[in-house]
Amino acid sequence: MSMIIGWRERVELPDWSLKLKAKADTGAKSSAIDCAEITELPGNRVRFTVRLDRKDKKLITLEEEIKLRKRVRSSDGKSGDRIFVSTTLRLAGIEKQIIISLVSRKRMIHRLLLGREALGDDFLVNSAADHWVTPKLKKKK
Repeated sequence: MSMIIGWRERVELPDWSLKLKAKADTGAKSSAIDCAEITELPGNRVRFTVRLDRKDKKLITLEEEIKLRKRVRSSDGKSGDRIFVSTTLRLAGIEKQIIISLVSRKRMIHRLLLGREALGDDFLVNSAADHWVTPKLKKKK
């Protein structure tokens, strides 16, 4: 049985102690997280700085094993090679390992994009619902 989620939800990446607003995108095959810096390290590892807001005021630097490299076509139609890492996704009581690409999404609204590979058979997206299973946060005044 799949969990119904909205096109936008608040998710956790507990391995990295992160909570983010994510866009569930059934038109995208792979997932992507917004990185300000990506540095390959020896031993098949990568250090990357995740951008938690659009203004570069909240950043966190992480290091992971590189799981794969793949050519990806972005929403603007341009292809490029990307590095992918693995982490745990927690959403609506479901925890699962996902593979996520490291890329600059600075011009995008959402820091995290969940593609079909991450959604899998676990989630069905209600495209009419914004925050179906997680509360929408109130804006600070």
